[in-house]
Amino acid sequence: MKIISWNVNGLRANVKKGGFDWFLQESPDVYCIQETKAHPEQLEEGICNPYGYYGYFDHSKGRKGYSGVAVYTKVKPERVEYGFGIEEYDQEGRFLGLFFKKGSLLSGSNKILIINTYFPNGGGCPERLEYKLNFYDEFLKYINRHKRNGYEIIFCGDTNTAHNEIDLARPKENKDNTGFLPIERAWIDQVLNNGYIDVFRHLYPNLKDKYTYWDMKTFSRERNVGWRIDYFFVTSPLLKYVSSTKILDNVFGSDHCPIEIILKCSL
Repeated sequence: MKIISWNVNGLRANVKKGGFDWFLQESPDVYCIQETKAHPEQLEEGICNPYGYYGYFDHSKGRKGYSGVAVYTKVKPERVEYGFGIEEYDQEGRFLGLFFKKGSLLSGSNKILIINTYFPNGGGCPERLEYKLNFYDEFLKYINRHKRNGYEIIFCGDTNTAHNEIDLARPKENKDNTGFLPIERAWIDQVLNNGYIDVFRHLYPNLKDKYTYWDMKTFSRERNVGWRIDYFFVTSPLLKYVSSTKILDNVFGSDHCPIEIILKCSL
């Protein structure tokens, strides 16, 4: 089973750049995208409901052309949750939770919850950093609650934080900048301590110079001056299903690149 996650920096723009054709050619079982910047009614039918997929969208409830996430899946989930039930954090359209019955995705596995999230950026003002940190806390409460209820969890998306120095090209220069603040990085520590595994870093603990985001204004992608801020996390019982993971940094069409995880359908 192939799952791909990508912050597309505008779905309509990404379509024009060939990103949607790339997705259809790759044909993942689940495709999670962030920063769609679109309401479903702004999209063509073939983008909302491509052949062979069920499409689900969460969008900003107030500001158009902002935030937004979508998931395309070949297997229909048992149910979908749009947000984690707190209006303040659900209004920006940053969260989709897809609940799958036991064995419907991976033979022998427990019930699975796949979450696609576009976490807030903490820049601009102190209030936005506080918003981001509170969003982080509520998100962790949400996944822990469902883990206690018997779900194995896969969550992916743009966290807007690089965890360790190995995860960005200029750690010293960014130690006081949002996206690499100690308080932001500590939340990822907390995620790991709660039993969730950063799949890429688990498989490649010492691999350097692998990033998922580059500042386009400074042409940093050409110089590979980037940040690894896009992740797949899984609960530990799912780790035995993981076959591989990749950062697809040869794919263009956004200021982020896609990331991929392959899971064995049975053991």
